[in-house]
Amino acid sequence: MLKSVKLLFLKYKTINLLSENSMNRLLLILLICVIGFASCKKTASELDKINAQAVVDNKIITDYISANGLSTTTRQVDSAGVATGIYYIVIAPGAGNSLFTNSTNITVDFTGKILTTGQIFTNSNNFHPSFTLGSVIRAWKLAIPLIKKGGQIRILSPSRYAYGAYDQPDIGLPANSVVDFDIKLLDVTN
Repeated sequence: MLKSVKLLFLKYKTINLLSENSMNRLLLILLICVIGFASCKKTASELDKINAQAVVDNKIITDYISANGLSTTTRQVDSAGVATGIYYIVIAPGAGNSLFTNSTNITVDFTGKILTTGQIFTNSNNFHPSFTLGSVIRAWKLAIPLIKKGGQIRILSPSRYAYGAYDQPDIGLPANSVVDFDIKLLDVTN
């Protein structure tokens, strides 16, 4: 009789343990769902901020283009059929066949200004630095391939394609700055 009681007890414990594991799994799944929904809410909020800033940036750029009579020479960078909000003016197209990839090395002479104030925040000081195209800001990645070696381009970039919502105190650039770059493409190497 003792054996049967012991077996029944073990069966009860085994069933109870399975039930606890199932309950733990259910609680874990519920916790993951709650965290997922909470993070979606934050992401939507961040997305709303980005979209709101994009509207502000676009207005700043289009107002600048209109106020300075640049409407006829300014074009918008198109990335895979999508308008980016990056505007450019080709000052000199350059010459030659240039194939651009993320590993393309570019040598440039440039000046970067805050569009709203005209304050220069960076320039090459005729030093002619070289960069890998994959390591520069997104506005450069999308606009520089529109010219060839020896060409010159002016890029008006919304903050999301430049330095974004992060201020750059070491160069005096506030967060969400719309920037204006004048770039001479001195050399292209693959």
